[in-house]
Amino acid sequence: MPDVLPDLTIADAPHGYDPFGLCADAVRKAYRATRPIYDHWFRVRSYGAERLSHLGAAILAANHSGTLPIDGVMIWHDVLRHTHPPRVPRPIADVFVPNLPFVSLAYARTGVVAGSRGNVHHLLHHGELLLIFPEGTGGIGKPIAKRYQLQRWNVGHAELAIRHQVPVVPVAVIGAEEQMPQLARLPIRAFGSPYLPVPATLVPLPVRYHIHYGEPLDFRDRYAPDRADDPASTEAAAAEVKDAVAALIRRGLALRDGVFA
Repeated sequence: MPDVLPDLTIADAPHGYDPFGLCADAVRKAYRATRPIYDHWFRVRSYGAERLSHLGAAILAANHSGTLPIDGVMIWHDVLRHTHPPRVPRPIADVFVPNLPFVSLAYARTGVVAGSRGNVHHLLHHGELLLIFPEGTGGIGKPIAKRYQLQRWNVGHAELAIRHQVPVVPVAVIGAEEQMPQLARLPIRAFGSPYLPVPATLVPLPVRYHIHYGEPLDFRDRYAPDRADDPASTEAAAAEVKDAVAALIRRGLALRDGVFA
């Protein structure tokens, strides 16, 4: 696998950046920087990412865990590696992320976007691939005793899929739940984050990641765009996505040989 992404293109007009700050050079640098972590620390195994290459506008909906959002980085790298030409997934960030010092600019340069209605409308209208974690911080902060148990499942991804008539791809990440067990959560709201985690380890453990992509869920034949404003419709669609992610998790856990194997 080459260290560079020669076929990577972004809609950057003549400026070098897209409207949200995405930069092809920054993506290539981040890809090279995360490759050793992907290959040698977490030793990621990928299943089904090739179906994303020509899917068009779509939403990846994944489980979330691990104290630090490394699962998002590994999905980001995995999609770039296994799509041809490479696609840059656009992670939709919590509202406090743009306020984080130092990292917020790096996030923007590599594809992260704040989750406003206008932003996601633009991205989907232009055929982008969104990455959403419906559990939000509730997933990333879950204790080890609740690993692989999906937390409160927000319906925003289902509303977007119905409103913009795009498919949702369920994604299950196996391994991240054990990477950095959490001892406590301090009620410190730095830069808008809901808490300050206290992990059991200073660095993530070298668990093996398994990333499973399910078949796209297409709601177009059941929900017209105006059903995006109907709570019953969005809740039903979100529940279907949650069930699909849970099924992938169960399959992934059954297939793996161990946390580090």
